[in-house]
Amino acid sequence: MSTATDGNVRKFDSKITFYVTLCWILAALGGLMFGYDIGISGGVTAMDGFLLKFFPTVYERKRVAYEDNYCKYDDQKLQLFTSSLYIAALVSSFVASKVCEKFGRKPTIFLASIFFLIGAGLSSGAVHIAMLIFGRIFLGFGVGFGNEAVPLFLSEIAPVEYRGAVNILFQLFVTVGILIANLVNYATEKVHPWGWRLSLGLAGVPAMGLFIGSLIIPETPTSLVERNKEEKGRKTLKKIRGVENVDPEFEQIKLACETARTVKNPFRNLLKRWSLPPLVIGVFLQMFQQFTGINAIMFYAPILFQTVGFKNDGSLLSAIITGLVNVFSTLISIYAVDKIGRRLLLLNACVIMLISQAAIGGLLMANLTATNSLPKGLAWVVVVLVCVYVCAFAWSWGPLGWLIPSETFPLETRTAGFACAVSANMFFTFVIAQAFLSMMCHMRAGIFFFFAAWIIIMGFFVLFFLPETKGVPIDEMSERVWKKHPVWKKFMDIGSDDHDRAKKTMEEMN
Repeated sequence: MSTATDGNVRKFDSKITFYVTLCWILAALGGLMFGYDIGISGGVTAMDGFLLKFFPTVYERKRVAYEDNYCKYDDQKLQLFTSSLYIAALVSSFVASKVCEKFGRKPTIFLASIFFLIGAGLSSGAVHIAMLIFGRIFLGFGVGFGNEAVPLFLSEIAPVEYRGAVNILFQLFVTVGILIANLVNYATEKVHPWGWRLSLGLAGVPAMGLFIGSLIIPETPTSLVERNKEEKGRKTLKKIRGVENVDPEFEQIKLACETARTVKNPFRNLLKRWSLPPLVIGVFLQMFQQFTGINAIMFYAPILFQTVGFKNDGSLLSAIITGLVNVFSTLISIYAVDKIGRRLLLLNACVIMLISQAAIGGLLMANLTATNSLPKGLAWVVVVLVCVYVCAFAWSWGPLGWLIPSETFPLETRTAGFACAVSANMFFTFVIAQAFLSMMCHMRAGIFFFFAAWIIIMGFFVLFFLPETKGVPIDEMSERVWKKHPVWKKFMDIGSDDHDRAKKTMEEMN
């Protein structure tokens, strides 16, 4: 049998070979690089040598005996060091979309590794703040290209029954990157005054791994067929599936590519009525992912723990603990996502994150003033609550925020739609990174209630607007998901000329 049906899951013949597993891991190194960039900035911005070199006013404020716990790191230039990466990623993701479409996923990942290597060199060798920011911008270009291509690559080469787990490898490697960054910062914080250079320069290690990986991995069959390289696409599909009989799956890929060719302007078509459901879901999931407050905690975990009373090495150690929780909780998602589905994981996490954020805010509001420190017992309670929050995020909004947009767009708007999702993520990451320390200064403990309110909103969004995509082949989303959803089906009834032509092509080929 060439195909099989397991419940609602349509399966094609495939084997999990060493080669395809290696390809998944090598491509997912883009996530490792992204995670390292997220995790490294918070520890570096807490290092005295770094502050003295680039932000002397913040360094002096930090040394004051009765500094304001909530405001000692409130500096727009310091926040720009972190956030400049994400505004660069936002802009570059649209360029990456075109590169992905015209040249393929593989060369896009290759370019991401080059940008990462340049950025790591400029950042670690910076002699003035402009050079430092330029380094972050090049890292941002790498994030834009990598985050556009890697999730698409993983979704397109994964068998449908394992697509969720394989795609979550990207987020797993993000969490591993954050953990490695925290461990590096813990070690280099003691290397004064140039430990920060070591932290930033070691970003070149995962960047080199991604560079080597981009030379080994194949192009995806979908991308090859889309660019009229059908024979190569068939050979690649046989290689990654580990079987000879790939005709049913290959015909489905060809059908999707023929449909995609009828659409001449994918970005313009994203605004058509029939494209709105996956676009709205993709953009809102990325926005909500950031308004959980996760990157505020991950960027500035060492600073946050310093605020509640830990010394510098103690705060970095606490950040390592949350990093470990982040990694192991993502493994839960890999196991559960294709078994219990996307919606249940997201809704379950909303409840846990809401309780933990509100509890953190209540504890700080009641016990942390501008100049005191929390008692050690309460400080550790905050660490535990942060770990609970990170645990819930890591099995839900973290990986699924990337998985769902990568699997729901039809091929004709896939690279353009996913570029919009990536750019939305980068925009809201930029907003949070640029504003968090100032928000903490002005809102104080109320900032945790701010994020808790957003968690309530996103829970209702999932409940009423997000369809379940577990087990649905990536090229059958329109028929099996959007046209059957009580809210979104009305958008699918009225097509555009391009979409009508696409449906006609499909009917003729059938």
